[in-house]
This record gives sequence, C-alpha cells and structure tokens, in this order.
Amino acid sequence: MKLEDVLPRVSRPSRYLGGELGSLRKDPAQVDINFALAFPDVYEVGMSHLGFAILYHVLNGLEGVAAERVYAPWPDMEEHLRSSGAPLVSLESERPLGEFDIIGFTLQYELSYSNILNMLDMAGVPRRRRERDESAPLVVVGGPCAFNPEPLADFIDCAVIGDGEEAVVELCEAVRAGRAAGESRERLLERLAAIDGIYVPSLFAVDYQEDGRLAAIRPLKEGYDRVRRRFLADLDAAHYPTSPIVPFMNTVHDRVSVEIARGCTRGCRFCQAGYIYRPVRERSPQRISDIIEESLERSGYEEVSLLSLSTGDYGCIEPLLKGLMARYAREKVAISFPSLRVGSLTPELMEEIKKVRKTGFTLAPEAGTERLRQVVNKGITEEDLLEATRAAFTLGWRVIKLYFMMGLPTETEDDLAAIIELTSRVKYTGKGTEGGADVNASVSTFVPKAHTPFQWEAQLSIEQTLQRQAFLRDGLKKKKLRLKWHEASLSFLEGVFARGDRRLGAVLEKAVDLGCRFDGWRDHFDFARWKEAFEAFGIDPAWYLRERSEEEVLPWDHIDCGIPKEFFRAERRRALAGAYTPDCRSGDCSGCGLCDFEELRMRLIERGELSLPAPEQTELPGEEERCKVRVRLRKDGKARFVGHLEFMTVVHRAARRARLPVRFSAGFHPQPRISFPDALPTGVESDAEIIDLELFRPRSAREIVEALNEQLPEGFKVLEGASLPWQSPSPSVSIKEVLYRVGLPPETPEDLDRRLEDFLTASEVLVGRDKGGKRVSVDLRPDVIGLEQADGDLLLTMVKGSPTLLAAHLLGLTVEGARSLRIRKTAVVLG
Repeated sequence: MKLEDVLPRVSRPSRYLGGELGSLRKDPAQVDINFALAFPDVYEVGMSHLGFAILYHVLNGLEGVAAERVYAPWPDMEEHLRSSGAPLVSLESERPLGEFDIIGFTLQYELSYSNILNMLDMAGVPRRRRERDESAPLVVVGGPCAFNPEPLADFIDCAVIGDGEEAVVELCEAVRAGRAAGESRERLLERLAAIDGIYVPSLFAVDYQEDGRLAAIRPLKEGYDRVRRRFLADLDAAHYPTSPIVPFMNTVHDRVSVEIARGCTRGCRFCQAGYIYRPVRERSPQRISDIIEESLERSGYEEVSLLSLSTGDYGCIEPLLKGLMARYAREKVAISFPSLRVGSLTPELMEEIKKVRKTGFTLAPEAGTERLRQVVNKGITEEDLLEATRAAFTLGWRVIKLYFMMGLPTETEDDLAAIIELTSRVKYTGKGTEGGADVNASVSTFVPKAHTPFQWEAQLSIEQTLQRQAFLRDGLKKKKLRLKWHEASLSFLEGVFARGDRRLGAVLEKAVDLGCRFDGWRDHFDFARWKEAFEAFGIDPAWYLRERSEEEVLPWDHIDCGIPKEFFRAERRRALAGAYTPDCRSGDCSGCGLCDFEELRMRLIERGELSLPAPEQTELPGEEERCKVRVRLRKDGKARFVGHLEFMTVVHRAARRARLPVRFSAGFHPQPRISFPDALPTGVESDAEIIDLELFRPRSAREIVEALNEQLPEGFKVLEGASLPWQSPSPSVSIKEVLYRVGLPPETPEDLDRRLEDFLTASEVLVGRDKGGKRVSVDLRPDVIGLEQADGDLLLTMVKGSPTLLAAHLLGLTVEGARSLRIRKTAVVLG
C-alpha cells in the first residue's frame, strides 16, 4: 500500500508528508552512509527539538552521508501500517527504516522507551542487539537519558554520551572505515568504543547481589572501564542551522529557536541538565543576531525564541533583547524565551520583556519555603519572587505561571502548605493592577536523576503523590486558585527507568508486547499493562524508588559526566545542612572538577552593546497606499493533505519570505491581511484557491505571482494574479459557485444517473455527519446547483459545503471511504 493511500484515513496527515521547506534529500548515487534520525514521539513534538535539527544539518553537511527523519507514527497510522504489512519509512525519501545503515534515537524522556522498541518492530529490525545479523542497521542513542542508558542496554549497539555535534561525525567516519576494512559487527563496536563519548554496552557485564543491588560493573575490554562524556568546547564556533525545516502543521515550538548558551552553573541539586551540560558556553550576540537574521529570512517565521537552561543569565541578555526588539518590531516579529529565573530579572530586563507579547509570565520557585529552596540550592528569596511578580503585573502581564516540585528531600507538610500561601501572595501582588491578575500553579513530582546530588534520594510512592496533590488542590481551591499536576503513575514509571538497570529491559519488552506505546501521553498511558509486565518477571518497581546508599554501585557508575561522585556526595551533605553553593559564573569556583581551565572552561561573553543594521523600511511615509492583489493557487499531490489552517500558514510564511508589503491588522497580536476562501476539505486537490493580499505599497500582480512561487513548497503553485480595488469583498464573499470533479471508484453504483436526478428533484436531502463529537443531521440540497457524469467522473457544482460528504451520499460510501476518492476543485465562479 502506498503512503498516499493511507493518508486520507489518518488524523493529521501532514505529520507524514515530508517535503517541507528546508528539508534535504540527497542524490542516492552520492551517498554511502544513510543515517536515520529517529525521534520516539509524534512529529509535532520531535520537530520542536533543537538538538535533532542541529544533528540533521551537521550530518547532511558531510560528504557521502544522508540524514533523514523518522518519527513515531500515531496509533491510527501504526494500525494501517501493520494491517497492510507496510514498513515505517523516512520522510525525505520514504526509505524503509530497516534499510538505513545507522538508526539514531534521541532519548529526551524515559517514557518514550516503549516507542523505540515499537519503531524497531515496524522497521523489521530485531529488538535485541544479539538477534541482529551483519546486515542490520547500527542502533545508536543519545540525549540526556543516555547518561543512564542501562534499561536500553540490551537493545542498542552504542550510545553517544554528551554533546553530539562532533561525535556523530566521528561515528560516521568509523562506520565507513569499518566497512572498508570488511570488519564484523563485533569488531566495528570495538572501533566505536575508541571514540571519546561512545558507550558500547556489550563491552560491559553487570553482576548483581542476592538482594538485587548491583555487585559490580565489569569492563570486558582492557582500558575501557569508564566512558567520559563528550564536550563541545566552543559553542560560538560550532555549526548552527540557519535554514530551519518549516513544517506544514503547527508544532509544539513553531518558531525560530536559537540556542544562545549551553550549560548552567546555578547548581540546583535536583536538575540533571545543570550538571550534564556544564560548563557554561555562550554564543556571541553578533553570532546570535546573524543566525536569527538568516533563519527568519529562510523560514518566514514570525517569532524567535532565545533558548538556554537559564536565558536570563546570558551575559548580554539586556543589550541582545533590546537590539533584537528594535530590529524586528516593524516586521512584527516577536522575541520570546522560556521560563525566567527570579534572580536574573533586573529592572532593565523587565523593561525590555514587557515589549514582548505578554501571553504568560513563567517563574519556577520550585519550593514554597526559603528553607527548602536552600536545600535544593535555588538561591531565591520570597521577597525576590514577590518583587518580580509585582513588577510583571504592573508592566501588563495578566497571568503568571508558577512551577513547584513536591517530594523534594526533607520536605514537610509545612513546605507544602507554604506553596499554597506563596501562590496566594503572588496573586495579591497583582491587586489593583489594570486588567486584573491571575496565577496558575503547576506541581510535578520530584524524580531523582543520575549524575545529581540527589541521585541517592527516595522518590514518593503513588499513594504519597496522590495525597500531596489532594492537599495542594484543596488548599488552593479554597483561595480560588487553580492547580495543574503531573499524573502520579507517570512520574512513578519515569522514576523507575531514570535510575533503572539492565533488568528493566525485559519488562520494557513485555510492556511493548502488551501494547504500551506513547506512555508520556496521558490518553495512551496504560499503567495496568505496565504492572502486568513487572509482575511477569517478579520485579517490584517501587524498589527502584528507594533511597540508595552512597556506597552502593549505581547502574550508571561507568558513565562519566565529567563531575566526580565525591562532588555529588559533598553537595548532598550541603543540601541536608541547608548550605548554599554559589554560582561559579559570578563567584568562586564550586570545585565540581569539570573544567581544565584551558580548552574546557566557561566561555562567557562580556557585556556590551549590540549593533544591528536598521530594519528595511516596510511602511511608506505619510499615508499608505492601500491596494489588493488576488491570486489563484493550485494545491495538489501530497500538498492536498495539508489542512486549511496549515495552508493559511504556508501562504503567510511564503509572503514573509518573499518580503511582500502585506498590511497587518492593528492590536497586540497583528495578523497579515491575507484573505482565503472557505476551507477546502483535507485530501481534496484544487486548481482554484482564491487568495487576496492587501498591500501597503503597490506591486504588480505579476511580481506577486513570481515572488510567491519562488517561496512556496512543492505541491503549491500560484497560477495567475490580478490587481483589484482595495475595497473589493473577500474571496469567501465573492465566490458564488464552486466546481468539483470526482474520480469514480470501480464499484460505482449502476443507478448513479437516477441518484443524481432524484437528488436534484428533492426538496431536501438529510444526511448524518459527525460534528464536535456529536452526530448531527445536515441538509445537502441547498448547497448543490448541478450534478452530472462525464468521462468517467462525477461533476459537482456547489454553492458551498463539503464535496466529500456529497460524494459519499451519492456513491453510497462512508465519509471515510469517500476521502480516498480523487476529488479536485476545478474552478470557481465569482460574483
């Protein structure tokens, strides 16, 4: 079965189209290593992951290497693939996943592990390493969860520990050299083990004590007893993609994302990222500006996000933000960044932030009391927090989001009660401000992670989590405040795998056999199946949540994150004593042992002004000239599966990239004045999508047509254009008739002519359709002007409405069956 035969039957078909602007497809004749970048979650989540995009461009920049993307198919697509026996394929070339030389999975979240095994199954690749022969792809993992890869040890060939930009290049070179030397798979793994940062699980054996704890992790290769994390020394000199892939559908982070710094030395003792991404390495403001300029020009995005673990700590954040805001304000480009740290909010920074779209202001105090914040080394006072929220409400924010954790070491009921009181005080800081003030509190369960001072601590049980959630929910409700929380069973399972060992591999395999996948999605998570999987092997999952002895052998002890265990022990003792460890960015070195102070060291940017070129003039002096151009656009091939809202975004971004002088609406969220016809059903092709563009500067219709066609992705083409008086009504008002051609199926009813005649002579034709989760009755007759058969096609002339629903009724098909018909809008009649 072809992919296009399946797409009409699945939700969000644009997940599977490929061919997005910025995607790369190399000539197979020029490629000797095919690398599948596999993300074990759905497309819109994976497309928002920055590291994935960086590696995609690094690999495709290598001669002879082609990197293509594969995402976990949603359950409806999986069902179609399995029922037809079709394999999971890449987006770029539709190459079956099992035919790649290397499959690289990113490990962002422990609850994605079931999707990894499921994707291998759909690729026809044996799950377990020992079951694969010489022809099987090399299975590689990387990302934060690779710092304890042991639950996956039996399924993977190797793991990249740490920064991947340089390691993946050496990985490909080693695979090429091993192939040239005719090496066996076993010998190739030994070659890979010689690369800094590459962990090969088969070269270690694990022994267990009778009580279940680890007795030893034994290296099986001389000199290969620990695997040290890979470091990218200079972030500013590293490659960064400036031609982002622009998806058709809206993704989780649908914007230009720029990593302005990597690493954090704040030293929050629960935060794994704060330790495994050290030291701090900042990009220069000028390099950041260049990346943004090129990325916006090539993508058409209308928002930029400045990313790092602690964006407010970036050395030049104020001049950078000020410069970017001034540069892009006229172009209606918003500048944003993720949650802010209270300690980094200066008055100057707040003044700049207030110019950003104020949709929400997010702060993470983590704990309700100052005592507990000292334990976790958060280093902020309640006074600091309230001062920041007071300023935020005064500057115009209406909603503040607060993130807390529960179950932190030494937590008491007083600490939980303080979360309620602190949230209430935050709300009070907005009293009297214009527009009112609202506060949303979100609480997650503390999950101890490897390579942190809290890696030995106990985690709350499900029962304890539920009790504390109820306490917070009821307490906040009394104060008319809302609470969001993380599912207790999800946090429980995350904790099990976060500090798990190789014995969990069998449990994971059983859970996948029982149907577990997309475990990070509440609607798909089935804890009963997981409990059945644990019971099948006599494993008590709660055992993995216990407090560990500091002398105990931990499953990840042979993975060297660059920080010695002795430092984590010392930090744990300081935590229990309530002692604060200062940030070595601005104070004394914390002595974590990571830096060599030569090549491997903090690379901070000195504060200074950012000089950016003045923006191009996008408005005419004095009164603007209002004019309008109408274009007719074709949408066919795979592009017919791009939904209407997605289609609108495609055109908006093409117009931005073409730098057309499009007028914008007024208000806080200005929108381009581009008008579209009524929505075309997904899966229907068209030669007649009528679009109006309102301009503030005259451009000929020919210029508009040519400019748009240079920017539109495959499957979209402007056929013609014409200038109109600017007061002309929109396409949805102007269109009086719409003509469709429907390709008739082989099983066309013999009495179709009679059906058409009966329909046209009827006063009403009622059919049922699903709308908003309900079954409603719809009269098709008023929307239809004419029906006829011609040259093996069914021709529909309609005023409005869905040709798919009409064709289904006339041909005796279900709506789902009618979606598989080839339907094309051929023309419109304008009033």
